[in-house]
Amino acid sequence: MSIGLVLADESATLALAARLAIAARAGDVLGLSGPLGAGKTTFARAFIAARAVMAGVEPEDVPSPTFTLVQAYDFPGDPVETPSVHHIDLYRTENPDEAIELGLEDAFATGISLVEWPERLGAHMPRDRIEVRLAPGATAGERVVELVGFGTGRKRLKEAGLDG
Repeated sequence: MSIGLVLADESATLALAARLAIAARAGDVLGLSGPLGAGKTTFARAFIAARAVMAGVEPEDVPSPTFTLVQAYDFPGDPVETPSVHHIDLYRTENPDEAIELGLEDAFATGISLVEWPERLGAHMPRDRIEVRLAPGATAGERVVELVGFGTGRKRLKEAGLDG
């Protein structure tokens, strides 16, 4: 399943991230791809903020994990109902084996994972996932987005009302 969208401005990007955050469940993986400046980190920040609000907590500042590579956000409550969100930035990794050494299997199995630069995981990227491909649009704030669901990722897109 592939869905193409044109998001007019940053608020539309934030709304899409929140929509997917509401549908996300433990074990879900979203790969955020696109060139530098395409909005991957903006999308991740909005997604994490939406999950915080859903958990009844004040959204915190969400830094880019470019140097830490993985940043976990834990929320109060049942970990199945309010799973941790793992923001993973693989820009600085050089090969898939280096990336997988970060212990991503646990994050993929128990939390919700947002993976920037998912192509750096190669075959280690989970089969069940949503790919969020972002690109700059015709204007400064516009983004062109392609959403592709694989396995349970298709189900999540449908639950978010994004089934075409």
